[in-house]
Amino acid sequence: MKEAKIIAIGDNVVDKYLSRGKMYPGGQCLNTCVYSQMNGGTPAYLGKFGDDAVAKYNCMILDKLGIDYSHSRHFHGENGAAQVTLRDGDRVFLGSNRGGVARNHRFSFTETDMDYISGFDIIYSNTNSYILDDLPLLHTTGVPIAFDLSTDWDSELLHRVCPYIRIALLSCAHLRDVDREQEMQRVADYGVTLVIGTVGEAGSYALYEGEMIFVKACHADDIMDTMGAGDSYFSTLLTTLLQDDAPLFEANHAKMRLRLLHAMSRGAEFAAKVCAMEGAFGYGTEII
Repeated sequence: MKEAKIIAIGDNVVDKYLSRGKMYPGGQCLNTCVYSQMNGGTPAYLGKFGDDAVAKYNCMILDKLGIDYSHSRHFHGENGAAQVTLRDGDRVFLGSNRGGVARNHRFSFTETDMDYISGFDIIYSNTNSYILDDLPLLHTTGVPIAFDLSTDWDSELLHRVCPYIRIALLSCAHLRDVDREQEMQRVADYGVTLVIGTVGEAGSYALYEGEMIFVKACHADDIMDTMGAGDSYFSTLLTTLLQDDAPLFEANHAKMRLRLLHAMSRGAEFAAKVCAMEGAFGYGTEII
């Protein structure tokens, strides 16, 4: 089994659960790193921190987990934070500071950063990471980019993102089947090699070389909190594909199909386990 080296570039927050009086480390990029590590990967995080107590807490958790964040930026001001509550186990976002310092500062990648990033197998990012203007530069590293488009995308966003990415994730639970297929195909038509569409409890789909592949969701016995379910699925899928003793996208379609089925199934299984955790992956503390 090969080493899986994902670098997640973008958001970190704390999720403040007003219903519990506790906060948890999170953010899609930070979650992606932690979930990859839980599945045997060797991830790294490159993001933007504030200098408040929230930022210090997230850095402490990364130190505790041994996840490298040495190329991250640190600015004066608020770290990213969101307010959350739970309704029947489902997390409901009440508001946020829109990433705190992250929204006002560019990454301004250096040559040293680019050399560092070039040593990874996949770059992961998403629409919450204030990174759209940096995608053309990151594309020049030659490292495949996986991008989470979440639930809301339009032609303008796809034009900005799709030319630079190899893997896209769409959260499609709000779409009818016919619309999901149409949207996945629209992203593939931009040249994206692999398009993943998740539909929550109804499972997930992968569109690869014109074939639609389906995997059922796994039943979660003890749903405590759905925070991180989508991130855990995608991170596990990416990590599993990288661990195979084969290129990320191999020429043999039949073998690639089997690898995708395996990776999607592992993602579904792990996402069900994550639903039994508090917050995205635990490590809660009193709200600061």
